Amino acid sequence: MALDRNGLEIIGEDDCWLLLGSQHVGRLGVCLGGRPEIFPVNYVVDDDDGAPSLVFLSAPGSKLAGALLGTAVCFEIDAADPLFHTGWSVVAHGRAAEVDTLDELVRVEELPLRPWGPSEKRNYVRITVDEVTGRRILPSGAG
Repeated sequence: MALDRNGLEIIGEDDCWLLLGSQHVGRLGVCLGGRPEIFPVNYVVDDDDGAPSLVFLSAPGSKLAGALLGTAVCFEIDAADPLFHTGWSVVAHGRAAEVDTLDELVRVEELPLRPWGPSEKRNYVRITVDEVTGRRILPSGAG
């Protein structure tokens, strides 16, 4: 087990993807007007073509505009156990693009992704991940 300089377990890339696949809600980080913004999204991991990516739905607005600016985005999920003071976090960095070709739209519409909120979301967005990292807080005495 590898530890970082703070004594946190470094989660390997494969395990980061397993954790990303085990969750359904994460936070999208974008930069709008020179300010960082974070938006909760429900998502799925799409690994059909051998290179996993993240896909979410969005309605028009700040989230979609920020994601599609062509600048880097980040995506984060985590879990915490306040009783035992343990937890983990996974962060993915990459670029987002709207799914807009017919073949790709047909494919992503088959993914188990449905909007949670009441607004109508018709824009599929794919985050192509360049880097995924994770850290885990171990139980006391486990490091």
